Amino acid sequence: MAEQISTFLMFEGRAEEAMNFYVSLFDDAEVVSITRYGAEGPGPEGSVMTAVFTLAGQRLMCSDSFVQHQFTFTPSVSLFVDCADEAELDRLYAALSEKGGVLMPLGEYGFSRKFGWVNDRFGVSWQVNLPA
Repeated sequence: MAEQISTFLMFEGRAEEAMNFYVSLFDDAEVVSITRYGAEGPGPEGSVMTAVFTLAGQRLMCSDSFVQHQFTFTPSVSLFVDCADEAELDRLYAALSEKGGVLMPLGEYGFSRKFGWVNDRFGVSWQVNLPA
């Protein structure tokens, strides 16, 4: 099997909710597979052991950690989206920032026509960009 590199997102109980939210935002997106913990554990029965999904042809993975960690997501690693047009950028920015936090408000920062950076409601960082 050829090597494959995937972004892996670890949640503490909200992996499926986050994955379904992300898939709903992009036309070229799908849930590829979900493996769940069974009654034997070690995670809570039915929670996501591993899941694979795609966004715009990009493969991502996620899971629900049954261990509580002293860390979470950080904006120093983010998902960067080049948008096709301003309407798409505005839609994604609004959806991703809802119940999240704005790191950089929508604006023209000199490196693109329009750009914004947010943390979504799950703590994942997104940069949305309208290329020059």
